[in-house]
Amino acid sequence: MTHARATFLIVDDDEVSIMAIRRALERHQLDNPVIEARDGLEALDLLRGGTVGRPFVILLDINMPRMTGLEFLAAIRDDEDLSNSVIFVLTTSDAPQDTGAAYSHQVAGYILKEDAYRSIGSAIGLLGTYVSTVTLPAQ
Repeated sequence: MTHARATFLIVDDDEVSIMAIRRALERHQLDNPVIEARDGLEALDLLRGGTVGRPFVILLDINMPRMTGLEFLAAIRDDEDLSNSVIFVLTTSDAPQDTGAAYSHQVAGYILKEDAYRSIGSAIGLLGTYVSTVTLPAQ
């Protein structure tokens, strides 16, 4: 079975996290396209404007300015065209209310950035396997 190469949309305002994700992608030899957004509003603009083509996987931080990750999740699940988006939360927040709220919006996984390089590296390895194994929504 052939899978289309998924684009990773990183939605995070922390430059160190973004750099760690990009390095992990290189270490795991994933050459998927990567697009960055600094908050939920920018991410919605990119998704709705067609900048991020399908299939895609969103890597979402919770704590961001203007529109938080949880606000983004609510908005995307209410958007008929984007409601089936595959989203992994990648965040430093281990607050039970954040975890519960994220899963109530049907995230595919909630990954803690405990150590910027180790945990992100493990998460990207998992995502590499994920995108090469599953069939992602094409529309």
